[in-house]
Amino acid sequence: MKEMPLQVEIKSKSKLKIPSLAKTRKRSDYLWAYFMIAPTMIGLTIFYLWPIIQTIYFSFTEWGAFGQYEWTGLDNYRRMLEDSNLLQSFKNTGIYIIFTVPIGIFLSILIAVLLNQKIKGKSVYRTLYFLPVITMPAAIAMVWRWLYNSDYGLLNYLLSIFGIKGPQWVSDPKVALYSIIVVAIWSGLGYNMVIFLSGLQGIPKTYYEAAEIDGAGPIRVFFKITLPLLSPVIFFVTIMSFIGAFQVFDLIFMMIGKSSTALESTQSIVYLFYQHAFVLNDKGYAAAIAVLLLIIILIITAIQMVLQKKWVHYD
Repeated sequence: MKEMPLQVEIKSKSKLKIPSLAKTRKRSDYLWAYFMIAPTMIGLTIFYLWPIIQTIYFSFTEWGAFGQYEWTGLDNYRRMLEDSNLLQSFKNTGIYIIFTVPIGIFLSILIAVLLNQKIKGKSVYRTLYFLPVITMPAAIAMVWRWLYNSDYGLLNYLLSIFGIKGPQWVSDPKVALYSIIVVAIWSGLGYNMVIFLSGLQGIPKTYYEAAEIDGAGPIRVFFKITLPLLSPVIFFVTIMSFIGAFQVFDLIFMMIGKSSTALESTQSIVYLFYQHAFVLNDKGYAAAIAVLLLIIILIITAIQMVLQKKWVHYD
């Protein structure tokens, strides 16, 4: 009977030591975790977060010819309200997004579904569709600029065989933007296709086997099984496509000449930013354009995050 308090005391001390050891080990795990992600965090801070802060600050300034700048407050943002070029660039970018995002996603899903079937040479087809992704945008633009050439381009030559006079694809203000849209959709198919393929291959085959037993047709299977289970991937591709479409620059820069009559009807927001930042040396106004673009992308992404709860299925 006298030994019972001693045993209780030993057990109580051992119980007190266990939480302290667990806390020490947990603290050590956290330190190692922070140490491992520190290079990434430092890189993101230096190359992403700090430039954003600088751009926001510079949007309230006006730059001189030799790099000096002065604080001007909201002058750059007031100037935006009267800038017809900015409104035109927003219109051009909006048309570009309306066509490239939904059409590109639809075609990518269609191609991914077809290449996910048991067909001969599907590895070759996948490689061919993915080739534009690993090709330099400048090379793609130069090839398509040759195809679009109104004098000796391949497209107009093929049309002339049928007695049709082809348009001036990249110099006609009414046609140039849609010519760029075609190139953008074509060059982006491979990237989205690979993402959709990975999503399709992650869908359990048991769903399709059960649907086959129930007698469901391919169209019903696609809309009742494939699309709902692929919706998280579609949501990801949609967000990335919107962000990429807002940032279109290289195709316009390479395919449309600086003195072209179609430049005004094709220039995007990023192209206008480039003009003010590096051609006109109006870096304060260029920074304001970049901040406005950032705000618009954040708002659209936030709206998509809210709406995805109604159509994205994670089960």
